[in-house]
Amino acid sequence: MTKLAHLPQRGVIEIGGADRVAFLNGLVSNDVAQAAPGRAVWAALLTPQGKYLADFFIFATEQALLLDVLAADIPVLMPKFRRFRLRAAVELADVSGTYGVYAAWGGTAPDAAICAPDPRLPEAGWRVLSTVLLPGNAGVEDYAAHRIGLGLPDGPPDLEPDKTLLLEAGFDELGGVAWDKGCYMGQELTARTKYRGLVKRRLVPVALSGEAMPGAPVLAGDVEVGRLCSRAGAQALAMLRVDALDKALTVAGAALAPRPPAWLRLPA
Repeated sequence: MTKLAHLPQRGVIEIGGADRVAFLNGLVSNDVAQAAPGRAVWAALLTPQGKYLADFFIFATEQALLLDVLAADIPVLMPKFRRFRLRAAVELADVSGTYGVYAAWGGTAPDAAICAPDPRLPEAGWRVLSTVLLPGNAGVEDYAAHRIGLGLPDGPPDLEPDKTLLLEAGFDELGGVAWDKGCYMGQELTARTKYRGLVKRRLVPVALSGEAMPGAPVLAGDVEVGRLCSRAGAQALAMLRVDALDKALTVAGAALAPRPPAWLRLPA
């Protein structure tokens, strides 16, 4: 049976106008032109220094691009988009009051006008935008457990603005970066990180016990080697040093065991 969860922490930005694709494509990590009805694109906006700022799913209709984004990021993104608009034929609007954001997984695709497979992994399910209330049968916590088990980030605390590098969080393996597209903000550092093998940390699923909260330091003996990120019961995501993944790790005095997913590529 398909699970469907409303995600009230998400909002929607609408980008219209004749130059909408070229405008957004020059800013984000992925190829916006690949978005089409039934096909979403996952991309990130970076700082000029190549650090994570925000990520979103991009949907395309005949009239506009719709960005499924954390609602808390909208007040940050809208001024930045307006600043970069210059003379482009682009219209920007926060349409979170019009669209509800949903995640679905298992079973078959939901019957919704704006629905696309989650572009990160087939197992992730689907992303849905709807102008009417859909009959959900799962909650935010259920979706968190689903995506954490797959190793999928969901903004902070998994991704730290002005700190996280895209390749630390799986954007390469999960299709969040187009290596053959034109320039975008932060591209130089992202490319250098990949081709010089400079990724020293990775976001990985972990199994744990105890009551550690997001942000708690992960230790290998007395040495801090990472931090706990989002959590759902006995599973969580943690940003860990690659050279510590085979060590005995603890968080808040309890054992923590990395569970790297099959899609994650680690150094040999």
